[in-house]
Amino acid sequence: VELVPAFLDNYIFILTDEETGKTAVVDPGESSGVLKALANSGKRLDSILLTHHHFDHVGGVSELRQKYGCEIYGSEEDQHRLPPLSRSLKDQDSFSIGKSWCSVIEVPGHTLGHIAFWFPEDKILFCGDTLFSLGCGRLFEGSPQQMWHSLQKIRSLPEESQIYCAHEYTLANGKFASYLEPENEELAAYLQKAKEMRSLNQPTIPCLLKMEKKLNPFLKPLSPPILSKLGIYCSDPLEAFTQLRLRKDSFVG
Repeated sequence: VELVPAFLDNYIFILTDEETGKTAVVDPGESSGVLKALANSGKRLDSILLTHHHFDHVGGVSELRQKYGCEIYGSEEDQHRLPPLSRSLKDQDSFSIGKSWCSVIEVPGHTLGHIAFWFPEDKILFCGDTLFSLGCGRLFEGSPQQMWHSLQKIRSLPEESQIYCAHEYTLANGKFASYLEPENEELAAYLQKAKEMRSLNQPTIPCLLKMEKKLNPFLKPLSPPILSKLGIYCSDPLEAFTQLRLRKDSFVG
């Protein structure tokens, strides 16, 4: 997997099946960085995978399709607001990039038609704007219940799964996570490492699901320090998650 930075903090992902050389790109919000990376590596593009319809994820599709004539995969639910699709996908559909199998997971919340791409053999997930390093996507279209359910789907994947989220938000999300858990030494160490990586212009993505389950407040909203900081006392994870998301929306770190 090759990361191509785009815009202010987006990542576009180029993935290549090593055995066949078949290449796909995930969420090309713009084309120039992708074209350059493909030219540098001598690859041609076979397919484009789209997690959702926002412009910073689809803006480069038409130019890439024009140049390579590639297949375009996206959500059946969202096909009316995505670039024209070669194949529309729903939950648990599967397809291959060369010999690498991919399974589709519907993850509504950030948008209603949001999907994620799961490569079980490599334990790699491309989840767009659903789960972020130490955070989760804003609820532009979906309900807290939908997003919570989507995060539970991701949470149930193997712990060693590598999560490729579409934005470099680790340090920004870390401010809110640290506000919630100022005593969490593991979180502080994780953020210190992330700061060092960013100072060298290195991506903090992919993140490991195992670490997210430990440190991401949105995957553990019933953690006692978090409930205490929010001043809410409940045993319903959805209620706690809903309050957490609202608090993050208005948080100024």
